[in-house]
Amino acid sequence: MQTLNRQNLEDLIRGCAILGTGGGGSPVQGLRRIQDDLAADRTFKLVDLGEIPDAALIASPYMCGSVTPEDTGAESAAELQCLGAFRGLQEYLGKTFFAAIATEIGGGNTAVALSVAARLGIPIVDADPAGRSVPELQHTTFYLEDVPITPMAVATASGDRIILTRVSDDFRAEAIVRSIAVVSDNRAGVTDHPMDGKTLKDSVIPKTLSKALAIGEAVRAARAAGDDPVDAAVLAGEGYRLFAGVVDRADWKIEEGFTIGKLNVSGRGQDSGHQYRIWYKNEHIIAWLDGVPDVTAPDLICVLDPETGEAVTNPNCKEGVEVAVIGYPAPERWRSKQGLELFGPRHFGYDLSYRRIEKNSRLGQEAK
Repeated sequence: MQTLNRQNLEDLIRGCAILGTGGGGSPVQGLRRIQDDLAADRTFKLVDLGEIPDAALIASPYMCGSVTPEDTGAESAAELQCLGAFRGLQEYLGKTFFAAIATEIGGGNTAVALSVAARLGIPIVDADPAGRSVPELQHTTFYLEDVPITPMAVATASGDRIILTRVSDDFRAEAIVRSIAVVSDNRAGVTDHPMDGKTLKDSVIPKTLSKALAIGEAVRAARAAGDDPVDAAVLAGEGYRLFAGVVDRADWKIEEGFTIGKLNVSGRGQDSGHQYRIWYKNEHIIAWLDGVPDVTAPDLICVLDPETGEAVTNPNCKEGVEVAVIGYPAPERWRSKQGLELFGPRHFGYDLSYRRIEKNSRLGQEAK
């Protein structure tokens, strides 16, 4: 078990935001809540899957809702809602959770899980069921492995606390919880998937927090050395440079509890004369180069500040901003037939076939 210090946590949130593919909550708010916890002398512990007893009980706290610009302050009480949901599920079960696990890798939602764990004096697991950020509740390897999402708890800023003991499936859970979020200022704290350690080990993607930490460390080190932080992020995550340019169009709206948007980037440098377009549903899902599909979910499409290597989250990517777009291969579980049915481009209404990012001929010489 590793105790995370302030530098570890800052690097971790930076890496989580990059792997958050534009979503996953606000890393600014996430880092702020981590700093508040550190100021209160709370301890952050990272536990490896192999250290978790098979009979131990684990659950996943997170926020459900749309993503908002940084200046709205909408996420300021997120950890309190998640803490309420986490405690509510413990009370319903009459048991204490051994550890928390993030529902996804993202600058906001991973920070929320870290904060809940620190406030309760328990560790967070070095794993998650997505390996990136995802827009919908059913987008987890838990669903692929038939791990029940219920019982689950939902808490709102209005003081509501709801226990769902049974749902027909995870798609129904998504609809119910999203509806609660919509009538609660597009924010609801959730804790779900209570399970034992053995089930957890068989159903998650291991070492994802360690991967995020390594990417965050690499970006920080590159900046300190005067090196290219985008190259560092690509190398540390075994990814690819996709495009570089200036955002000349950025449209978004809140629709049924999601932030739906699109970015258009006009190329600069070696990409001059070309256009890159990204469509997102909270997270970046599909990218086109000059109108031709280039990269799609479940592979990761990440927009970074080329000067700092920091993630630019949705909908904070505004017209006139210079960006670098990079990509990473998705975890293999998402590339199965069932995984692609659940989280491939056709799930989002696009009649496109998934092609692994490493099979993209234009990127063949750029693999790191």
